Amino acid sequence: MAFLSDTLSRVKPSPTIAVSNLAAELKAAGKDVIGLGAGEPDFDTPDNIKQAGIKAITEGKTKYTAVDGIPELKAAICAKLKRDNGLSYEPAQVSVGTGGKQILYNALMATLNPGDEVVIPAPYWVSYPDMTLLAGGTPVVAEAKAENAYKLTPAELEAAITPKTKWLIFNSPSNPTGAGYTWDELKALTDVLLKHPHVWVMTDDMYEHLVYDDFEFCTPAQVEPQLYDRTLTVNGVSKAYAMTGWRIGYAAGPKELIAAMRKIQSQSTSNPCSVSQWAAVEALNGAQDFIPVNNETFKRRRDLVVEMLNAAEGITCATPEGAFYVYPDVSGCIGKTTEGGKTISNDEEFCTALLEEKGVAAVFGAAFGLSPNFRVSYATSDENLKEACTRIQAFCAGLK
Repeated sequence: MAFLSDTLSRVKPSPTIAVSNLAAELKAAGKDVIGLGAGEPDFDTPDNIKQAGIKAITEGKTKYTAVDGIPELKAAICAKLKRDNGLSYEPAQVSVGTGGKQILYNALMATLNPGDEVVIPAPYWVSYPDMTLLAGGTPVVAEAKAENAYKLTPAELEAAITPKTKWLIFNSPSNPTGAGYTWDELKALTDVLLKHPHVWVMTDDMYEHLVYDDFEFCTPAQVEPQLYDRTLTVNGVSKAYAMTGWRIGYAAGPKELIAAMRKIQSQSTSNPCSVSQWAAVEALNGAQDFIPVNNETFKRRRDLVVEMLNAAEGITCATPEGAFYVYPDVSGCIGKTTEGGKTISNDEEFCTALLEEKGVAAVFGAAFGLSPNFRVSYATSDENLKEACTRIQAFCAGLK
């Protein structure tokens, strides 16, 4: 359609949202479908946070606010970054947006010129490359291999950097793999970045608190203080606090960058929801004791899914350090034919046949930039996970 912008030809709709929508449509049509595509906790928002939102409504805190966040929320964010990450920021260095996605998008829109490159480790969250393209930049994919637990090596990062590189987008623990970088692994990457002073770092720390076993989270500016002045540390309340629908993300970084992001936001959405901002103040300042309790549930589910998927013929599944995803490899299923007569030549066809023949909805690996894999979200009940993994085992056993 000639009326539409040429920009649309550079991007595609989010595959993760598409899978969740398809699963919902099939369920509504009466199909027996288990959705493993959702990137959100199945826990309810804690009561103290909900009550803070209700209080904001009853007190009439329902008007426009400052474009990029109320002072009380910026203060809570500064306190959180100091408490959890040892990073010192002042409110003028903080931006609050309508979810982490808007924060990332604002930063790219505010900084990218045509020809600028953004290094994106794969497997990546599906939106990174498309947001880069929308902002006029060029995504440069650096493949993190399965044999390195889907973590980027210093040599792979070095090879991806050129004189045109403006950003590295760094996500740990990762969506879609759950892979988390240790302090030493991250220090090896920041050592590479120190050699390239023109490259900035955009962290996506959204899964910071969702970590298991003895893994300890760390973030680039914490590991290498020399990167502080060229790092945008991005986080939000959606995952750890089960607040996906409240839509609050935030970032801290250099004042000039934050001011540029504020300008972008002032001409797009203006302020995030006022009620959600007050709820987020309570999330960051209030009790945190429910997080380890939720994490015990997530860890149990992770272990269940990893064990059951590794028992499926043709699938290997690594044990991740965090988030609520696993990223099984389906190499052993490629080239085979399903009981329904479909030949599987790639991971998208694997997921399509799995949904059609067994009623399990998952997101194919090509959407995340690395194949042949698929992403399973274990942010659903143990019962659903056991049934879904049983169906996946039966699907794989039926391949010829």
